[in-house]
Amino acid sequence: MAVLLRESDVRSLLTMPLALAAVEESFLHLAAGKSILHPRQRIHFTDSAFLHYMAAGDSESGYMALKIYTTVRGAYRFLVPLYRAKTGELLALIEADYLGQMRTGAASGVATRCLSRADARTVGIIGTGLQARTQLEAIALVRKLERIRAFGRNRDNLLKFCDEVSARLQVSVEPAASCEHAVRGADIVVAATTASQPVVLGEWLAPGMHINAIGANFPQKRELDSDAVSRASLIAVDSIAQSREEAGDLMQAFAGDEKRWAATVELADILAGRARGRTGDGEITLFKSNGIAVWDLAAAARVFEMARKEGIGQPIPLWGE
Repeated sequence: MAVLLRESDVRSLLTMPLALAAVEESFLHLAAGKSILHPRQRIHFTDSAFLHYMAAGDSESGYMALKIYTTVRGAYRFLVPLYRAKTGELLALIEADYLGQMRTGAASGVATRCLSRADARTVGIIGTGLQARTQLEAIALVRKLERIRAFGRNRDNLLKFCDEVSARLQVSVEPAASCEHAVRGADIVVAATTASQPVVLGEWLAPGMHINAIGANFPQKRELDSDAVSRASLIAVDSIAQSREEAGDLMQAFAGDEKRWAATVELADILAGRARGRTGDGEITLFKSNGIAVWDLAAAARVFEMARKEGIGQPIPLWGE
């Protein structure tokens, strides 16, 4: 019988180390051809209402999943139905807001471990929302951070963010006066915003930086200007197919140049040793994250397996069960 796992259940079970392991494994399964990935599709129902859906299957774990969510006037509602591939049995319906925050942060953690300099110690982050918190939590697990500078448009929210994240990570988080102040001098830069126009400019970047850009998953949106994208000698994405459809940062910077798309690599191939990663401390590297369904599948499977062992979840009889 399927179970319903609420947000509180997911929060009680899913830690960042578990999310990091699940997401990295999902990349390796993707590279090995053990996973099938369907990029996100959207239904734009009215001016303010969207339905988004994406799916994946993993022959190694034996699970299939769909992530479906709505965005209506700024409200998000996420759900992941998890199935057993062998039988088609619905195993769980998982409320997936926190799960999404964790898997997105974990993906940047994997990318940072793979692409940033080993001696990276400082982070500049733009954005102070829920996604920003899990970005820093994941990065702090893969690099020994000493200093974080954060910028957000709302000063009160920014100060609260700095206090809370400092206490949680035991790393000094300082409020920055501007996007530029957050970026300049950082070893790792994170853009975690809903911005439509660039918040990271190429002129602020320095040799050796690594950038995680996790917002702007619509063609008309961008967090990085074209110069910032051009200065990256290595550009990695979660899915080239999905990036061609929605990675506004790259779509606008590349302007249809197929040679630049051909030079872009999937992070899964770097992890599997099929594509090069960072080759020198002076390189600027970029991970453009859109969010892919294999991450949701991997995280949902871990949550379900732990919930089953601990007897967590509300039974939901379906189809005459």
